[in-house]
Amino acid sequence: MSDNELRTLLDALRREANDRTEALAATLNQLTHDRSSQSDDDEHDPEGVPLSAEWSRLSGLLDGAREELRQVDEALARMDVGTYGVCANCGRGIPVARLRVRPFAELCVPCAEKLGR
Repeated sequence: MSDNELRTLLDALRREANDRTEALAATLNQLTHDRSSQSDDDEHDPEGVPLSAEWSRLSGLLDGAREELRQVDEALARMDVGTYGVCANCGRGIPVARLRVRPFAELCVPCAEKLGR
């Protein structure tokens, strides 16, 4: 896989993570707005998922999307300065097979295993 292919992959991942972040933030904002007009005690609502549970779920998804976006942005920055594909721990190259699976990886497999990531 060439550098251009990896950049294309990262660009696509960035667009997807950004779109997901924006959509989740909009949904969460709408839910927050809806929740402000309802009773604080929605845990006994017989009509589906309580708003607090949905808010919690959406918040977790939004946090995950923001984290992915951050990791992709950092990978693109590493690519721009020429350190992409180099392990941040040991300085060895990160195998292309790992970058295909985890394009924003900053550690080689041995270092990731050693550090528990």
